[in-house]
Amino acid sequence: MASDSNTDNGAAGQPLWRHPDPKSTKLWDFLQTVNKKHHKNFETYNDLYEWSITNVSASWGEMWDYVGIRHSQPYTSVVTDENTMFPRPAWFEGAKLNFAENLLFPTQEVGEDDLAVIAATEATREEVTRKELRERVRGCQGGMKAIGLKEGDRVAGYVANHTNALVAMLAATSLGAIWTAVSPDTGVTAVLDRMVQIEPTLLFTDNAVMYNGKTHAVMPKVREIVESLPTLKATVVFETVEGMENEVGEGKVVGYEGFVAKGEGGELEFKQLEPDHPVYILYSSGTTGAPKCIVHGAIGTLIQHKKEHILQSDIRPGDRLMYFTTCTWMMWHWLVSGLAAGATLILYDGSPFQYLSNGQSVKDQYAMPKLISELGINQFGTSAKFLSVLEQNNIMPKDNSIFMNTLKAIYSTGSPLAPSTFQYVYRAFGQINLGSITGGTDIISLFGAPCPLHPVYVGEIQVVGLGMAVKAWDFEGKDVTASGEPGELMCTKPFPCQPVMFWGKEGAKKYKSSYFEQFPGVWAHGDFVRFNPETGGLFMLGRSDGVLKPSGVRFGSAEIYNLVLKHFPDAVEDSLCIGRRREQDDDETVVLFLKMKEGREFGQELVGGIKSVVRKELSARHVPGVVDECPEIPVTSNGKKVEGAVKQILCGMSVKTSASVVNSGCLDWYREWARSH
Repeated sequence: MASDSNTDNGAAGQPLWRHPDPKSTKLWDFLQTVNKKHHKNFETYNDLYEWSITNVSASWGEMWDYVGIRHSQPYTSVVTDENTMFPRPAWFEGAKLNFAENLLFPTQEVGEDDLAVIAATEATREEVTRKELRERVRGCQGGMKAIGLKEGDRVAGYVANHTNALVAMLAATSLGAIWTAVSPDTGVTAVLDRMVQIEPTLLFTDNAVMYNGKTHAVMPKVREIVESLPTLKATVVFETVEGMENEVGEGKVVGYEGFVAKGEGGELEFKQLEPDHPVYILYSSGTTGAPKCIVHGAIGTLIQHKKEHILQSDIRPGDRLMYFTTCTWMMWHWLVSGLAAGATLILYDGSPFQYLSNGQSVKDQYAMPKLISELGINQFGTSAKFLSVLEQNNIMPKDNSIFMNTLKAIYSTGSPLAPSTFQYVYRAFGQINLGSITGGTDIISLFGAPCPLHPVYVGEIQVVGLGMAVKAWDFEGKDVTASGEPGELMCTKPFPCQPVMFWGKEGAKKYKSSYFEQFPGVWAHGDFVRFNPETGGLFMLGRSDGVLKPSGVRFGSAEIYNLVLKHFPDAVEDSLCIGRRREQDDDETVVLFLKMKEGREFGQELVGGIKSVVRKELSARHVPGVVDECPEIPVTSNGKKVEGAVKQILCGMSVKTSASVVNSGCLDWYREWARSH
C-alpha cells in the first residue's frame, strides 16, 4: 500500500492516510496465522473480518491464542452457543484465570524494570515500573484481606485518573472483588444514584483534586456519600493533594498508608476464577430512571481489549498509551487494559489546557501536544469535542515547533467526529492513524475500530472490529448495510464482551429490555449508523434513544428530570430534556424545555437556578446548553414522554406522527421552535 495517498487531504473520496508498511503489523501477522492454520488465502481485512463473524468459535479461539491469555486451566469450549445472545452464552468455559494477573504479568515480553505507568497532572510527574506496580498492588491487597474483603464484594472508587486508582482496581480484581468508580467531580446525588444499588464493601476516595490550576476539596461530599452507604466496612482516603484535609481517624475512615499497614505482608495472590467472573460495574445513563448497573466479566473485557490493542491498534510492548479520560468513562477501563499488551500507561488527571513548565502549572492551549512530545506518547486518545476545540482555535502544533515524532495514532470517541476535524487532525498532527471509534459502556469496548490494514477516509470509522457482526437495520428489521441507508446499529452474533448481567433483582428484565426487545434475540445498540458500501467504513449518525452525549459525556434525561422535580416543584409542571445535533453542529447541545405551572412565569432567575442545581448535584458537564419554555410535553397513552420524536424534529429529521402520541398536535410547536433556533 502506498503511503502518499493523502496528498489531496482526503478530497474526492481519497484516503487521508494509509499505513506505510501494513505487512509489518500484528494484524497482518495474525491474518497469515489464520491463513496457515485454516488453509485460507485471505489478503484483506475484509476477508479476515467476514471469516471472523461467520466462524465465531474458531475466530475467538484464534484470538485467545494470538493475543495471549494467561490462565491456570484451559478452556473446553469457546462459546456454549454461537447463535444465542440472550440468555447470554458462556465464554471459554472450563478455563480458570485472573483478570489482574493478565494486566500485571502480560504474556508479551516485558521486563520488571520497564515502565508500567507514567502518571501526570497539571503540576506533577510520576514513573512506576512493572515491579513497583506489583508491589503496590500487593500492599493494597493486604489491606483488603485485613478487612475481610471477599470474592464478589464491590469495591468503589471516588477517584481521579492516577496510579492509586489503578492499584486499587488491580488489588480488588486480583481477589475476585468487583471494581466500580465515579469521578470525584460528580455530585453526591449522582454518586448515590449509582452506588446505593450495588452496596459496596469498600470505598476509595481522593481527599481533593486539582483542575485548571485550582484545588477542589472532595471530603465534604465524601461525608454525605458515606452516610448513605451502610454496607461500607471502610473508606480509604488517598492524600492526592498534599496539605488538604483528610479527616481520617481510627474508625471506618482511614488514610491509605494506615490501610496498607494493616495488611498481613503476604505474597501477591491471584484468585483463579471462571472466565465470566465479574470484574467491573459500569453505569447506564439513567434515561428511564435510576442508572442501570452493567456488570462486565473478566474474559470478555480482557480478550476484547487485547484484540483491540494488539490487532486493531498495533500497540506493541513499550508503546506509551494515553487516553484523556476519567475513571467513570469506559475508556479508562480500555486504557488500563493496555498493561496486558505490554504498553506503558500515561495516566493524566487535570485540565487538557494546563501544562507543567519550569515547575509551574500554566495555561497553555498546546498542553496536550506538548505532553505527547515530552512523554513520547505513541497512541493518544481523546474526545471528539476536544479535537473540535483545537480545530476551532486553530491549534497547529506542527507549525509551532512541537515535535511529536513518537505519535503513531490518535483515537477519538464520545461523539461523531466532524469531517472537517478529520482534515484538521492531519494538518495539525501529520501522518498518524486517526482512529475514530465507537462502542460504549454497554460492551466496555468497540464496535467500530481502528485498522492498520485499512485507509482513513474523511468522516468514517475505519472498520468494524473482528468478531463483531455489526449491521444496519431499518425500523422493520430489514438489513440495509449493503445499500448504504441509515439504520439501527445491530449486532447479530454473540460476542464475549456482552455484559455478564445487570445488577439487582430486576437485572435480567432490564438486560433484555435494554438490547433485545426491539428485535428479539439480536443486540440493538441504540445508535443510528450508515455504512459506506464503497469503502466499508461506518458513519455514526447519533443516538437513537434518549441518551444525551454533550462533549462525549453520556447521561440520561431522567437525571435532569429528577432534579427539576426535586428542587422546582412549585414552578415547573413538567420538563423535556433533548440532545440536539444537526449536520452543521460539531457537538450535541442539551436542550431543556419547561412546562410552567399555571400562574408561574418562566424567566432567567429560574434558568440560572436550574443550571446551578445541575452543576452542583451532577456536574458542570450535565448543565443544559439551552433552557426554554414550552406549552406542552408530548406523551404516550401511558404518560411516557416522547423524547425520540422531539429529538428528531430538533435535529432536522422528518418525523411521522406516531399514533401512540396522545397529544401529537403539540409537535408542531417543536417544529416551529426548531426552525427559529
